[in-house]
This record gives sequence, C-alpha cells and structure tokens, in this order.
Amino acid sequence: MALILMTRASSGLGRGTANALADDGHEVVVHVRTPARLADAGGATRRKGVVTGDLADIGEITGVARQAGTYGRFDAVVHNAGVMNQPQQATVNVVAPYLFTALMDKPGRQIYLSSSMHRTGFTDLRRLATGDASYDDTKLWVTALALTLAFRWRGTSSQAVDPGWVPTRMGGPGAPTPPIPVRGATSRGLQPGQLRRASR
Repeated sequence: MALILMTRASSGLGRGTANALADDGHEVVVHVRTPARLADAGGATRRKGVVTGDLADIGEITGVARQAGTYGRFDAVVHNAGVMNQPQQATVNVVAPYLFTALMDKPGRQIYLSSSMHRTGFTDLRRLATGDASYDDTKLWVTALALTLAFRWRGTSSQAVDPGWVPTRMGGPGAPTPPIPVRGATSRGLQPGQLRRASR
C-alpha cells in the first residue's frame, strides 16, 4: 500500500485517478481548492485525508504543502492541477508543483501532468515574471522540471505525463479520447512494491 497525494482531485482525471488508486488499496490524500469542493471529489470513505487551498495563490500553495507534510513522506505525489486561463495558469501549472517539490519531503515518485502542447512552448522564463506565459510554455517548463529531477534526485523517480485530450471539464466534450479506465491503467503504473522500492 502506497501513500499518495493527488492535487486538484475534485473532478476529471484527478478525481478518477484518486478513486481508482484508493480502490486498489492505496492511501490517497486528495487536494481540493475549498472544502465546498469535497462533495464533488466523492469517495469520502476511501480517502486517507484531505488538504485544501487555492493553487493560484502562492501563500495558499505553501499552506497546502504544510498540510500535506503532516501525513509524512509520500510514496508518490501526482501534480495533476492545471488550468488554461490567465492569469492563474503560470502559478497553478508551474509555481505550485515547483513549490510542492521544494517544500515537501522528497517522495519516492513525482508525477507531473504535462501536455503535447509543450512542444510549442518557449523556454524564456521572463515570460513567467511578466505574465505573458502561455499554456504551452507552462507545460514545457513543468516537463523540464520533471526531467531535471529525474537526473538530479537520487531515490526519486520523476515523470512528466501527457494524458491526451480527454473529455473532462477542462478538455471539453469534443475531446476525441475517451475517459481513461483508470483502475487498470493506474494500477500498472503505481504498484505498491514499485513505489516502495523507488522511495528507498
């Protein structure tokens, strides 16, 4: 059994994956923006715990990291939260996972949700400071963060994952990819034994 943190788990891929992991016997701590979103998250009896905070607010990001830290060292952190709208996208998509990575104890595995759109992003980080960063930029930067950790952090496995264009609230109903049957797909990627080996 692995201890896993899933950010933005109130809907879409985050909720489906968190519930599937819990069904497979893992201890899942879910993040939601506000307590009111807990009803959307569902699976109350299957959760290990809940952390709350707005990932578009830097002060609240650090608070969420502190809340998560009370559960101890995670076997995996899934940085699922993401938005496509300005001005929040740089903070939610890049700053939040960066701060979680910097502030929390190193987990056995880091998983960052990316996108194929990272291929058209710009590497100029000044766009982050000026507020000109596009969604594509943010996904390139978080992919670079995942790759950097993979090379530099011994004992931690780090991946950037492109889930495809799926019909979630963010992806919209016109997405061609059906919802992921997350029970099987997730279980193959996050076996308890693999997570525990990665955390050593």
